[in-house]
Amino acid sequence: MNTSPPASNEMAAERFARRLTAHLSAGTSDLPYDISERLRASRMQALASRKKAVSQLRAAPSLVSAGHSAVLGQDQEGSRWWQTILSALPIMALLAGLVVINLDMDEAGTLEVAEVDAALLADDLPPAAYSDPGFVQFLNSGAAQPR
Repeated sequence: MNTSPPASNEMAAERFARRLTAHLSAGTSDLPYDISERLRASRMQALASRKKAVSQLRAAPSLVSAGHSAVLGQDQEGSRWWQTILSALPIMALLAGLVVINLDMDEAGTLEVAEVDAALLADDLPPAAYSDPGFVQFLNSGAAQPR
């Protein structure tokens, strides 16, 4: 299986950086002391900035409120418990809405069944007649039509 393009690009960049560092380090023994010290200081600065960049990449952005809006960023004050509760409110409202819809649909279905039951019980025919196989033939023959 191939690795993803960002991972392979990162690995290629890392290999290139190591080869370049080895090549540059091989030639430093012939340089004067002041130049080699400046190179060493530059390397230290580059490593420090690389470590800082990597640590910033690993930190995931969080949702931070800025006035009356929400933005992605780092929360300077730390996370507050009430922000967590407020972020869960839309999910709770959605669940409450789904429960109300479900209860309404159940009530509507119950009312429909009750109407059908009331119509069957109030009819001139007994309920057992509807399940009789001869009743379907009686209806199809047209004998139930008034003259």
